[in-house]
Amino acid sequence: MSETLGAGGGSAVQGWLARQGQVLWRGLVRVPFAAAITTLLLISGFASAGFWQRVDERGWYESIAYGVPAMREGHWWSLVSGMPFGLHPAVFVLLVVLAPIVLGWTEIRLGTARTALVFLAGQVLSVAGATGLLLLADQTDWRWANEQATVWDVGLTTGLVAVLAVLTATFRSPWRLRARVLLSAYVAVSFLFLGRFADVTHILAVLVFLPVGNRWLSGVERGYRPRTRRETRLLAFVGLLVIAAVEVLVYFVPSDGPFGPTEADSSSLWSMLLSVAIVAAVADQLRRGRRWAWWVTVVYAALLVGMTIVVLAFVVITDYESIGLVSVGVGLLWGIELFLLVIGRAAFHVPARGRAIGDTGSAAPVDRARESLAELGGGTMSWMITWPGNDYLFAGDGVIGFQRHAGVLLELTDPVCAPGEVGEAVARFEEVAEGNGAIPCLFSVSGATADAARARGWRCLQIAEDAVLDLPELEFRGKKWQNVRSALNKAERGGMEFAMVTLREQSAAVLSQVREISEQWVGEKDLPEMGFTLGTVEEALDPQVRVALATDSAGQVQGVLSWLPVFAPGGGHRGWTLDVMRKRDGEGANNVMEFLIARSAQLFKEEGAEFLSLSGAPLARADADGDVTGMDRALDLLGSAIEPFYGFRSLHQFKSKFNPRYEPVYLCCRDEADLPRIAIAIGRAYLPTATPRQLLAMARQG
Repeated sequence: MSETLGAGGGSAVQGWLARQGQVLWRGLVRVPFAAAITTLLLISGFASAGFWQRVDERGWYESIAYGVPAMREGHWWSLVSGMPFGLHPAVFVLLVVLAPIVLGWTEIRLGTARTALVFLAGQVLSVAGATGLLLLADQTDWRWANEQATVWDVGLTTGLVAVLAVLTATFRSPWRLRARVLLSAYVAVSFLFLGRFADVTHILAVLVFLPVGNRWLSGVERGYRPRTRRETRLLAFVGLLVIAAVEVLVYFVPSDGPFGPTEADSSSLWSMLLSVAIVAAVADQLRRGRRWAWWVTVVYAALLVGMTIVVLAFVVITDYESIGLVSVGVGLLWGIELFLLVIGRAAFHVPARGRAIGDTGSAAPVDRARESLAELGGGTMSWMITWPGNDYLFAGDGVIGFQRHAGVLLELTDPVCAPGEVGEAVARFEEVAEGNGAIPCLFSVSGATADAARARGWRCLQIAEDAVLDLPELEFRGKKWQNVRSALNKAERGGMEFAMVTLREQSAAVLSQVREISEQWVGEKDLPEMGFTLGTVEEALDPQVRVALATDSAGQVQGVLSWLPVFAPGGGHRGWTLDVMRKRDGEGANNVMEFLIARSAQLFKEEGAEFLSLSGAPLARADADGDVTGMDRALDLLGSAIEPFYGFRSLHQFKSKFNPRYEPVYLCCRDEADLPRIAIAIGRAYLPTATPRQLLAMARQG
């Protein structure tokens, strides 16, 4: 019996080993270049004793190492011969760990040929470039350059950095930008405060191969700008924290980089404390998009950058040692932060407190606007006036929310007032606009407000349709609901679970998934995240907003909807309006939107709500063949141009599955001659961060 068990056990072990061997072989076949480089490192590590002894202590070291001395002696082969070595055992071990991970990952995503080309080109060209630059710099009195011109070095980290730089082009938003920022921050800080020969090669690899990846390996999403306002703010916020951390670290752990030593003295202490105080005061407010924080940071950064330019000139020309009030390395970091803030300035328009025209009482403007909504009720889009970026016009208990762009006052949705006071509210808004030398425009208003504007001689254009679902008689029965029933049943059979929540109260894990889904959706567009009447996850965090989540059997969020409240006069909810609508990529999210809308409708019906608004799809109409004017044709062309980027018409078609009734949504202006300026204002309201290149791409697509 024991012999039989022994034989069986041996067979099982052999079978397991055989299977593992097959898995390993398939892996090696898939990433042959990564396997070859790792094998080369292992062979050189044992053959040179580099795993237990520094290679720069060996007699043959200078015959294989690269650098300025090697080039002066004609060792051109050192660009290649120095690659498969680590300067000391710890570096050797790190290379053996990093090489298969970085190269294997890249090889799977980009293929063997491209990975090998980028790695070898990045290593050789960056080392050669650094050598050439240091040869030139060695002709000056720059002490750091003179020292680096005597350095012999080995290793292949530069090739790995080049590969990582190219690999970031294949990432999806928001990870593409975050990976690039992380990589760039690492090479920049290392260069500024350590300034080794390897740091020079690393920064060259990033400067060359980030554009290479962006040009030839990016899909729809190209460029280096943040895709959303939130990402711009977050990047600026993190940048300030990095600067503060570096200043503290440099003060307590002085270094001696390219721009001189950073020894601590009394002036450097005060400089560090001032910067940390500035960061502590404005960082969080910058993250929130506060305009005042942007101004404080820009002014302080500009002063430091100006001083840094002067000191930098002294460092290079006279070998001045920059210690004390201005550290050149820190000053350059502030320069990067200043550049980011200037190009991303459109993300920082949130006032310290909402601005208002008229008496708000003791409440903040946005709080007074919320009170007016609760007292007087509102339309399906009225809650949007409580979002950041809006100004307010108060008259009695009523309120009008509006934005200022390009000399135009854009009223957002219907005035919040008693039904018989709509005409008076429009007249008051027109008077305020004229008093400020601005063009008045009513945007996304209902038929009642459009009628009041027409009575004053205004022109009204239909720009969208609000898809409304009446709840009291809603039953998903009959042939016209077959598609919705089918989607609902498929989702439930697949283990999809529904929850109506307040997003702010959810766990960090759930909130992180919701943000991830939203960022992925934005990253697929060739235009940035829109605003104005289109909310984001930030608006969904409002405690008054309800959020529907679809979670699969593994606990992963597959889809999310946010519902804005629609108040009845005197308080209470009479309906809800769909705003954020996102789902995760992949088959796991099939039917999730239909599932979420249907289950939300059932829940709100049980709670006694009168209707659901599936919201209006801008520049999309159910009856495209109706009474069409020349302006309608122009809007139709604009809708066709935007469709490939945002899919408004596809969204309109999707909502038709729920058999809604349609209510027209209008734009009202006093004169057709105002329309060009109004178009610019609306563009800025919806796309405050769009670049000319992105707008040109949209025009060409149309």
